[in-house]
Amino acid sequence: MTSSLNQTLTGQVLLPTGRFVPARLDFDRQIMAIMPDAGAPTDRLILPGFVDAHVHGGGGADTMDGPQAVRTLARFHAAHGTTTLLPTTITNPWENVLAALHGIRKVMDDGGVPGGADIVGAHLEGPFISPERLGAQPPNTLAPTPERIAEVLALNVVRAVTIAPELPGALDASLALARAGVRIGVGHTRADAETVTAFLDALDAAGATTCATHLFNAMGGIEGRVPGPPAALMADAHAYLEIILDNVHVHPTSFRLACAASHRVTLITDAMRAAGLGDGISELGGQRVIVEGSRASLEGGSLAGSLLTMDVALKNAVQAGISLDSASRMLSETPARSLGLADRGVLEPGRRADLVVLDDTLNVLEVYVGGQRVNGR
Repeated sequence: MTSSLNQTLTGQVLLPTGRFVPARLDFDRQIMAIMPDAGAPTDRLILPGFVDAHVHGGGGADTMDGPQAVRTLARFHAAHGTTTLLPTTITNPWENVLAALHGIRKVMDDGGVPGGADIVGAHLEGPFISPERLGAQPPNTLAPTPERIAEVLALNVVRAVTIAPELPGALDASLALARAGVRIGVGHTRADAETVTAFLDALDAAGATTCATHLFNAMGGIEGRVPGPPAALMADAHAYLEIILDNVHVHPTSFRLACAASHRVTLITDAMRAAGLGDGISELGGQRVIVEGSRASLEGGSLAGSLLTMDVALKNAVQAGISLDSASRMLSETPARSLGLADRGVLEPGRRADLVVLDDTLNVLEVYVGGQRVNGR
């Protein structure tokens, strides 16, 4: 990898205050200085790199396929502005899940992915989910027993987990994971609002970081007398709220509702291997997937992950009426905070030089991961 010392970008720089200012940004592996520059181009926007905490695949690769696939998906998503990501597993036989986690650990131990997003850990989505709320997950669910949690923790790679709170042992497992710094996600659940609230309260009391795994999806809806998991999660004072903003999984009005309820909305892709490949037949967890336009479905019609990239999520948020600075926060600062990543997510001296440069129509021009340019268009 070549040196990244003493580089400069000029444009409209998004400051932590939420203001865009004409400026020169000097950086190496970290941001060194941001200086006013009245002559900076008005059609180049410089934002913090995107942080995707929930991504299964992309560019024909899937997390479950092993280290080389993880490298491929990290490069694919970097081209769309993602500078940090968590490769995400899918429910499979336990030995396959552990093998996937070993693969992610190997990529990290080998120094990451040159030309790709920074991998800071794994998101374990499945097998600790409800067999009645599989979504597109295969039917290989398991209980989060102490033995399985010990196996997970021994790998020292999981940074986020999805658990259905109604499962036997779910709270004890979540507390053990939280003590190790793992973010606890509520998802793929049949629990009622009272169960979810009690689960979140116990975790909040223990100092855990909690979130909704793809809010609104695989957890039922909201009714006045049956609020369900979405209402319990939005009403919680601490939970982060993952949303797949592809305009397929979540309606823009539901997105705006979540934004009105909480300042902790984080945008994710939940992308599968077919992202970026166009229409055709693909695969998810051993299941045949049909891709048509912006929708990926199992043969029975259920949604099967997404085809989303983070640059498109940003555009969709702005199209839904969210200001660009607020949308950027949902893709960078908020997810970084939810994962305990204090070294990134905003543009200020001393932070990692994880940068995305956009044109004035929000198309990606350049991406830098730790000061290294990984994409140019």
